[in-house]
Amino acid sequence: MKPSRDISRLIEIMAALRTPVTGCPWDLEQTFDTIAPYTLEEAYEVADAIARGDIEHLKDELGDLLLQVVFHARMAQEQGLFAFDDVVEAITTKMIRRHPHIFADADGKTAEAVKGLWEQIKAEERAARGEKAPTGALAGVPVGLPALTRALKLQNKAGQVGFDWNDPRAVLDKIREEADEIEAALDENDEAHAATEVGDLLFAVVNLARHLKADPEGVLRGTNLKFERRFGSIEKALAAQGKAPQDATLAEMDALWDAAKAAEKAAEK
Repeated sequence: MKPSRDISRLIEIMAALRTPVTGCPWDLEQTFDTIAPYTLEEAYEVADAIARGDIEHLKDELGDLLLQVVFHARMAQEQGLFAFDDVVEAITTKMIRRHPHIFADADGKTAEAVKGLWEQIKAEERAARGEKAPTGALAGVPVGLPALTRALKLQNKAGQVGFDWNDPRAVLDKIREEADEIEAALDENDEAHAATEVGDLLFAVVNLARHLKADPEGVLRGTNLKFERRFGSIEKALAAQGKAPQDATLAEMDALWDAAKAAEKAAEK
């Protein structure tokens, strides 16, 4: 079987992998539940490629993510539930329905108008399916989201009903307050309480990112990459001295960290 740019070839490959007796033993053992973690992992790897600006890798990761969709669709088809074509039809139908400002005559001249229209249509869809409307201002935020993303969505919803600060400096004050509470818990040698307060601190930091119109997941990914890059510089500098990090003192590594940081800033100018 030869590679192809046609999606039908990918569907054929997955069908072959899932064919009893002649298919791949590992693929044949999989279920929706066992594949779901891989689906999440591939989505994160797409985000990672974007964060690193690695477009070639992004192409590969998008392919891996597409494979996950094909895999789930194939398992559903085997159970007589739906097929890949149904997935495509469902999403194209939804996109057309949710963009009447493009495909019909609804008002959508601004991003805010589009967002309001989107929420209205989603509510109408739930009503058409006979689903009860979510109750409470914070309803509808999936529990399975990454914690930072879920915190951001919860805060956005609370903000829509007026439970919010008007000034990012007020959020900064809240961050200082939470840090003081952590310190008080540490003074009492109460690590469990301190850990709880760390959660409150993280929640407040997400709120500050939101007020600065920054995605907390995105900025933390950027910081993670920066940490990896600078720590790599430390390892490289130590290796030039015939050392590994475990052979160096914290003071030595701090000095090398500062040097790496200064070099990055100089390169940015």
